[in-house]
Amino acid sequence: MAGEQGGEQAKSFKLLGILDVKNVPCARESLLYGSLGGITVGLGHFLATSRVRRSCHFGMGGFILTTLGCWTYCRYNNAKLRIQQRMIQEGIRNKILYESTQFDPEKKTMKNTEESRS
Repeated sequence: MAGEQGGEQAKSFKLLGILDVKNVPCARESLLYGSLGGITVGLGHFLATSRVRRSCHFGMGGFILTTLGCWTYCRYNNAKLRIQQRMIQEGIRNKILYESTQFDPEKKTMKNTEESRS
């Protein structure tokens, strides 16, 4: 068992010794899309101009821009999702806490609708 846990930690891939691709959210997808974007931009520029060195520069720029764009978009969506989850958890907690008490918001709205009907 202990050998298996050590093997799983060794499988972790760190990019430049900093970014743990396996455990950091959005890292894997961003790098894959970035590499695809870099290859596409570099190859497209090479086919258009036939300049190898400049095409490599364009490809690297395409990689960086695509990676950062995907990273930012994914992290923004993850942050938005976490905020929504926190709001839902707080609402459920308040629902459980105030249910069947005088502070229950649903009880107040039910009384208001009953009074308006009479």
